[in-house]
Amino acid sequence: MIEVRIHGRGGQGAVTAVTLLAKAAGVEDKFSQAFPAFGPERRGAPVRAFCRISDKKIHTREQVYNPDYVIVLDPSLLFLSEIVEGMKPSTVVIINSSKNEGFELDNEVHYFDATSLALDLLKRDIVNTAMLGVFSKVTSLVKLESVLKALEEVFPPKLLEPNKELVSKAFENTEVKNE
Repeated sequence: MIEVRIHGRGGQGAVTAVTLLAKAAGVEDKFSQAFPAFGPERRGAPVRAFCRISDKKIHTREQVYNPDYVIVLDPSLLFLSEIVEGMKPSTVVIINSSKNEGFELDNEVHYFDATSLALDLLKRDIVNTAMLGVFSKVTSLVKLESVLKALEEVFPPKLLEPNKELVSKAFENTEVKNE
């Protein structure tokens, strides 16, 4: 079973991202779960959302404590202790940033400037779908086509095409190498 934790701020789409990731896994006939960690969060406050993906039925219903992948939607969150909480030496981290922000880890870390791409294509700083394109490229856990299909299930027509373009460009422009 693969476990993913996404860190973002309220309103950035972390919950939508895990929902899309779980649906993309379902397109590939994998079992999945997607759920947020709720509390007193409000727009702009730090939030966490989780996804599990497996080839076998998932029976656990607890929070993800030791993620295989951590995705950070907002680099201003990097210095919160919860970002690294429970990470294993093998945990892969994917950060929305054009460069290393002084966040030092021994883990495999990938950086991608999803903010600039989202501003260019959506005219808004909403990076959740772009980061799924990056996740697909870095991990090969779900195919790009599966993420695009999941978008079709979730987004209304007005938002669908721009987000498909955002995911595709993020996937195409992701270099799979460590910083």
